[in-house]
Amino acid sequence: SGAEVMELLRELAGAGHTVILITHDRDVAAQAQRVVEIRDGRIVSDNVTDRQQSGQLPPHHAELSSLDITRACEDSGTPFWQGLRETIRAAWRVMWIHRIRTSLTLLGIVIGVASVIVMLAIGEGTKQQVVDQMGSLGTTIMYMSSSVPPAGGPTGVITEEDLDEIAHLPEISRIMQVIGDPILVRHQNVDRQIYVFASPYIMPLVHHWQVAQGRFFTEAEDRELAPVVILGHKTYRDFFPHLSDPVGQYLLIGTSPFEVIGVMAERGAESGSQNYDDMVFIPYRAGRARVYQTQEQPDYVVMEAASMDQVQEAEDAVRALLLERHGREDFSIGNAAARLKAQLETRDTMTRMLGLVAAVSLLVGGIGVMNVMLMTVRERTREIGIRMATGAREYDILSQFLIEAMLVTIVGGTVGVILGLIVGALLIFWEIPIIFSLGVMIGAFSCAVITGLIFGYMPARTAARLDPVVALSSE
Repeated sequence: SGAEVMELLRELAGAGHTVILITHDRDVAAQAQRVVEIRDGRIVSDNVTDRQQSGQLPPHHAELSSLDITRACEDSGTPFWQGLRETIRAAWRVMWIHRIRTSLTLLGIVIGVASVIVMLAIGEGTKQQVVDQMGSLGTTIMYMSSSVPPAGGPTGVITEEDLDEIAHLPEISRIMQVIGDPILVRHQNVDRQIYVFASPYIMPLVHHWQVAQGRFFTEAEDRELAPVVILGHKTYRDFFPHLSDPVGQYLLIGTSPFEVIGVMAERGAESGSQNYDDMVFIPYRAGRARVYQTQEQPDYVVMEAASMDQVQEAEDAVRALLLERHGREDFSIGNAAARLKAQLETRDTMTRMLGLVAAVSLLVGGIGVMNVMLMTVRERTREIGIRMATGAREYDILSQFLIEAMLVTIVGGTVGVILGLIVGALLIFWEIPIIFSLGVMIGAFSCAVITGLIFGYMPARTAARLDPVVALSSE
């Protein structure tokens, strides 16, 4: 059998492989092309030069003489990317051999990543829906009116020029002057004291309020003093209880007739104020000309900030502008601070909840990776011992198992992102509010990979620190 083994080794050498044979048998050593004798850890002879000079070494092996055996302990300088590519190939091969176990591990990562993407998308969609709903209650709205200065003096006057200057501030998106008072409103034999709300055409945009029937008046109708009116939901029921469509009917507001062109959607009262559904809405200029002839300035002005985050900045900008124009603080500004605070708290609570769910999902996936890698190290102890006995360093073993863990999480993360998009598409089809975010997808994928690295490090470190002798003797 020794002769057969030597024949196989010669065949390998003839095929271009370098075969290094360690032996105490000089007859076996004599069959080698080069013999290096080592005693007590020192090289005592190297016969390659003698054999080449005596003609015993074939000419095509002459390059052996150029190999300096004294430099054999130095690193061969294998390119990093080449070693990495080989490690990835080996890791993929192991994953494929144990594909059922790998699939179960992938399942944990896939579910974790997909659930994070879908849940955060649903949360973002729901949050946006809540923001829109709360926005309709005026979280970005400020109210301004004239007042008596703190130091005394006449009540201030807010002019059209003031409003024009305020409208040009970058922190302000819309501005709307309002006149309103309870006035006697009649239709046939029905008359009631109704709050008549005179405002520009942008009122539905400022208050995020929809028209249920008909339409709202236009900018042209406001400019032309058109006698048109839109009913609140309750007012419509009071004046036209048996009429399905009141558009085209007339109301007598004060002493002026107004044509009904629409009905607002049901809204209710805000923070204990007068019920908006129990009002009627007319154009601002028509109101001043036909109903509030003695009114010299708006009762109050509604200002909408450019965004919820700029409410305080917008208030400060308006205050600074009017102080510069008036020279005194003969006005007052208020905003929906309580609603704004509640909205921010709601947003933060939802973000914390979704973040906690995402962390738990990724943690479960990471623990699954760690468990599988620990099992893998235990099963492959002998393989690790063989690798270390044949020259593998701790770094090589560590990188091998870390790359296996990363490969599992990268594949699982990719499949999880795809699955999350598919589930999200189905939810959109079922009309569930959902908003995808590229940042969330990248973050979930990155967290999966980082989790794999963190939880894969301990098994990889355990494998790298195995004693080769103990590892080789394990079964």
